[in-house]
Amino acid sequence: MMTYKNPIIFALVLFFYFPVFKNEGNLHAQDFPDGTPIPAWFSDTSKVALASLGKKYVLTDHGVKADSTIVQTKSIQAIIDKASESGGGVVVIPKGVFLSGSLFFKTKTHLYLEEGATLKCSDDISNFKVITTRIEGQTVKYFAALVNADGLDGFTISGKGTINGNGLRYWKAFWLRREWNPKCTNMDEQRPRLLFVSNSKNIQISGVRLINSPFWTSHYYKCENLKILGVHILAGSNNGSKVRAPSSDGIDLDVCQNVLIKNCYISVNDDGICLKGGKGPTADKDPNNGANRNIIIEDNTIENCPSLTLGSESVFTYNVIMRRGTVKHASYVLRLKMRPDTPQKHEYVLVEDITGTARSFLSIDPWTQFFDLKGQPEPKSAVSHITMRNCQVSCDRFLHIKPSKQYTLSDFTWENLNITTPDKGNIQFNFIKNLQLKNITVNGKKLAN
Repeated sequence: MMTYKNPIIFALVLFFYFPVFKNEGNLHAQDFPDGTPIPAWFSDTSKVALASLGKKYVLTDHGVKADSTIVQTKSIQAIIDKASESGGGVVVIPKGVFLSGSLFFKTKTHLYLEEGATLKCSDDISNFKVITTRIEGQTVKYFAALVNADGLDGFTISGKGTINGNGLRYWKAFWLRREWNPKCTNMDEQRPRLLFVSNSKNIQISGVRLINSPFWTSHYYKCENLKILGVHILAGSNNGSKVRAPSSDGIDLDVCQNVLIKNCYISVNDDGICLKGGKGPTADKDPNNGANRNIIIEDNTIENCPSLTLGSESVFTYNVIMRRGTVKHASYVLRLKMRPDTPQKHEYVLVEDITGTARSFLSIDPWTQFFDLKGQPEPKSAVSHITMRNCQVSCDRFLHIKPSKQYTLSDFTWENLNITTPDKGNIQFNFIKNLQLKNITVNGKKLAN
């Protein structure tokens, strides 16, 4: 082995012959888009072990029957309460189907679903409590989810079983109401979410299947240090139903920070992953609202739905990475729904190493569903430091970006993109300040930078 007595020569050798020491190609793997280092916490993807969760409380050991026809909410809740009162433990759903209304997990309790186990949502809304909760960018009275966890530290859901939203009856009722009243909102038809975790930290959801939610599939509000690992999410016509599952978002992050979503499969009838945080002309001043910050979405497959959406109830987004993902007939790779009635600021978003097929690669446009200024002047919004690079996608439309007097767009970078599309649109967007194009290939032809 060669040795170098001169430290300067040694450093030069390392730089030129061992590229791992260079910033190029490695800086972004270690840093967030704003240049701050990614904490080591994001690299630990070990899943919680059942043995580490404490005493087991198996449903059938405590009088709960594996019967899909009996609603057993009170009996299951009693087991959760007993586990918490006894110092904590894991509530185990064994093989079989267990029907329930809203359940509330308590301090030091966990949920584990064995392979072949199903926790099934009642399709009777009267089995769900009305509580003060967070929904569609508001803190209001609404129905609890099937599984609820609030104010917990270290809560986990794990196993190879299924949480089944049993949504068909709710979906049919929604579409019937929409036919009768086209202006009905998503909340007008009473239906629960599948999973809601709020005001909690050090949360892990791993391995389970979340299917056929009546409303949003999984919703996380004001959560910190959240890992969603290897979760399989399906709903409605993307799960073999002849009825679409309205508003069946796969993962909704609402005022969350330090989140890892990894190795998941999502195929629903609305947004795959959506970043929320509030809505309305004074949303940025409401303490119930806030930013989604330090989010990493990697190694996922998203099919037949939008991949990553910012909005439609969103105020602040900062430091988001979506990378090494596969899209299959996705509606969008990245979509920004810019509400004209809500002040929004989205900055430092990186999308890289995405492959597959989509309707649109990138879409940014005004989103006016349920528009309401509430007598206030129209707020202003801004989107900046958006980078999309090293992607190979076949899409119907490459870029769908609309200018608006309500928002500004700046510091966009599109780099090393290989796009196949029948779209003949011009990608010269003069309304984007400081737009950089680097090595863009469309239908085999390189575009001028």
